[in-house]
Amino acid sequence: MHDDLTPDAAPFSLQLFARWPDMDFNQHMRNAAFLGASEDCRMQFLAQRGFPMAELKRLQVGPVLLEDRLTYRKEIGLLEPFRVDLALAAATRDARRMKLRNTLYREDGAVAAVVESVVLWFDLAARRPIAPPAALAQAWLTLARTDDFAWFPERA
Repeated sequence: MHDDLTPDAAPFSLQLFARWPDMDFNQHMRNAAFLGASEDCRMQFLAQRGFPMAELKRLQVGPVLLEDRLTYRKEIGLLEPFRVDLALAAATRDARRMKLRNTLYREDGAVAAVVESVVLWFDLAARRPIAPPAALAQAWLTLARTDDFAWFPERA
């Protein structure tokens, strides 16, 4: 855990490989698999920062996905290893709302896809958006930032 809000120097990374159920009719990784790999990366980030699903359940908070934007660059084939990086592209200062950027790299270093997701935190009991608990907000706000990172405006 960080003692301040200084962002990490490097994005969080997860190594994966393209599985048979990830393939589309053209024998390339399908769009839902790119989105799933991005989700897996975000959940591994949370777990490694002390927030596995059991802890989120205990805190009665959860992420709500508002938007996904997927941009394809290169194909990934069956059994091909790939890396998923996670960085913070935008956030409110309390981490209530964030834009997360997952970049998926092929083994040869080429960018296969970029997934940008807008997420907010939700109080599961009250069924409304909230600022996450301080330690959870700190985990997100100390994630490495994209070169074009920007603060979201605060809402009144």
